[in-house]
Parts: sequence; C-alpha cells; structure tokens
Amino acid sequence: MALRISVGQYYAADSPIHRLDPRTKAACAVALMVATFFVHGPLSLVALVACVLALLAISRVPAGEVLDSVRGVFWVLLLLALFNLFLVREGDVLLSAGTLTITRGGAWAAVLYPVRVLAAILAGALLLLTTTSTELGDAFDAFCSPLTRIGLPGHELAMVFSLMLRFIPTLADDAAAITDAQTARGGEVSSGSPVQRLRALGSVLVALMASSMHHADDLARALDARCYVGGATRSHWHPLKFAARDAIAVAIVAAMTALLVAL
Repeated sequence: MALRISVGQYYAADSPIHRLDPRTKAACAVALMVATFFVHGPLSLVALVACVLALLAISRVPAGEVLDSVRGVFWVLLLLALFNLFLVREGDVLLSAGTLTITRGGAWAAVLYPVRVLAAILAGALLLLTTTSTELGDAFDAFCSPLTRIGLPGHELAMVFSLMLRFIPTLADDAAAITDAQTARGGEVSSGSPVQRLRALGSVLVALMASSMHHADDLARALDARCYVGGATRSHWHPLKFAARDAIAVAIVAAMTALLVAL
C-alpha cells in the first residue's frame, strides 16, 4: 500500500521563491491565504487564480508535485461544490428537477468557495514545497521570539513545531510499512466488512502509536546526549537575513493582497 504525505516534503529547486527568507515566505503565504476570504466577485476570483498560478510558475515546482499536495482534499472540495450547488437557493432558477433546484447563486457558490479554498491550500503547499522543515522551524522560532522576552516558552514551541514537520514523513512511512505487514498477515484494511476493516485499522493504529513512542524515546535520548536545554541561548548555522529580494517579494504580495481586497 503506497501512502504519500506531501506535508513536510521539500522540493529542491533554484527559484526566486526558494531563495527567499523563510520568514518572508511564511508571512506572504499567510497574507495570501487571508486575502482569499475577501474574494467574492468573478473579477477578483480570476485575479486570485492568476496570482496563485503565477507564484507556482515562479517556484519551478513540477505540476505533479503540486497536484500531489492537494490530491487528498479533492473529494472535500467536490462535496463542498455539490452542497453549495444544491443547497444555495439565491437568484434565478437555472434548472429544476423534482426536489433538486439549481439557482444562479448556487452555481456561483459551487465555483467560488471551492476555488477559494483550493487557492488557500495551494499557497500553503507552495510554502511547504519551497521551504525545508529546518527553515520553517527557524522562521517560527523568529516569530515566537517576542514570547520568550515576556517569559513564555517561545523557543520550545518552535522546537515542537519543527519536530512535528520533521516526523510527519517518517510516521507516514511507518504507517505504510505497518499496513503492508498487516496485509501480508491477512489483515488488509481495504477489504472485508466494515467491522473487519475497523479491527484491522485498530491494529495499525496501535502499532503506529508504539512506533511513535519509540521515535519519541530515541529523540529524547538524542537531545539528552547533546546536552540540549530548552531556552538556552544558541546561535544558528545559517542565520536568517532579510535581503532586498525579500523586500521586493513583500511588496509584490502586498500589491496582490491589496488588489484582491479592492476588487
């Protein structure tokens, strides 16, 4: 059984977006995702799609990698479109068949909301595809540094965030290996009655939990062997630097966001 998790999977390439400071990329991604909620009309929706497609082209990430990152939410977006299509009853009636009625407002909502959600997901996926987990952890650490100044565990929160991103692919590989082992023993998750599938899934979850605890114990031992102390002052191998290209990127995304809000 193949299990592909795109979260935390970095795609190495030489693009202007890859070379940006991770703090810049994170802030711009959040700004773009927030701007999607201001899109309501056809013109602003076209502008949103054009902005996202332009950023994807600049990133030089293959279309296959991008599609893999959103494949898991395809059915959710389809259900969202169908719910809006048949449940929104605003505007002129376009089609009526028995209890099913499609209105102009429902058809527009079936297009608007899934595309907005997809654009926000693509913005987040672009951040993960162009930024390593270490860089994301450093960016989150920089954002949480004000918490440290007031006595809160800002660095510890950043460490937990960085480890979470690092171990998502590892746990996905463990889940695939455990599922294959269960299938070889006759406990296939994808066949049998619902009760049998739940039992097989329970076995996979128990084994995955044990594997997670094993990884956590190994990590704790590794941190202890390296004399790690939370909150201790430490330097970075690659210090974050805000360059001129970051200022240009912030200005471009700010202009995009302002355009979407104005439209």
